[in-house]
Amino acid sequence: MAEPASSVLTGHKALIVGVANEHSIAWGCAKAFRAAGAELAVTWLNDKARGYVEPLAQQVGASITAPLDVSVPGQLEAVFDLIRTRWGRLDSLVHSIASAPKEDLQGGLLDCSAEGFAKAMDVSCHSFVRMAKLAAPLMTEGGTMFAMSYYGATRVVPNYNVMGPVKAALEAACRYLAYELGDAGIRVHAISPGPLKTRAASGLKDFELMLNEAAQKAPLGELVDVDDVGSACAFLATDYARRITGGTIYVDGGANIVA
Repeated sequence: MAEPASSVLTGHKALIVGVANEHSIAWGCAKAFRAAGAELAVTWLNDKARGYVEPLAQQVGASITAPLDVSVPGQLEAVFDLIRTRWGRLDSLVHSIASAPKEDLQGGLLDCSAEGFAKAMDVSCHSFVRMAKLAAPLMTEGGTMFAMSYYGATRVVPNYNVMGPVKAALEAACRYLAYELGDAGIRVHAISPGPLKTRAASGLKDFELMLNEAAQKAPLGELVDVDDVGSACAFLATDYARRITGGTIYVDGGANIVA
């Protein structure tokens, strides 16, 4: 079991959704939350993914592990029932999942099927709203919720296609949830990392070109990694960020500010 490097999140209970392998943004978040002292719940998508995710969950000493495919009825509720039974509360939720059929993802928006658009919206956006509804009653002393977006939500990124409108909806959902949950002391953040070499990103056409352009644009002159994203989320979960909510936080070396 990984020992925490600090105690700033000691006693903190965090659910991390979206770990697929060691390159996942969610894995960067899991490591950062654990390093800050948090106790973790980690999910995997299916039996195939379990073989990759379970050893990682053991590395960070996750006390709760479970399967979670948000498109399978009942699985989301089962995860939160488990958290309620084991922990009785939740402090942070990290939503780092997205999906679209390959043919719809790699074609232009005009050619995206209604079924493909609906699936992308459900898994990548509305599942966060569903998670928030289940998480909020467990955040009895306030909490933080995170959803992973991308620059293509607000600007046209060639080949990002259907995921652009879907991520735009996700960022809007974060703003509205921040408004609705603010009275309960729950803060909601859309996190917008620069392009990362994740399994999900590999499905995008000309992804290597996106990586090279991002590195050239970033004022800091280099790409970010999953640990950078995780550290930003862990910070936002602490009391140091207790007055920050509702915005889109860019973790991209400053690339978003350059035209």
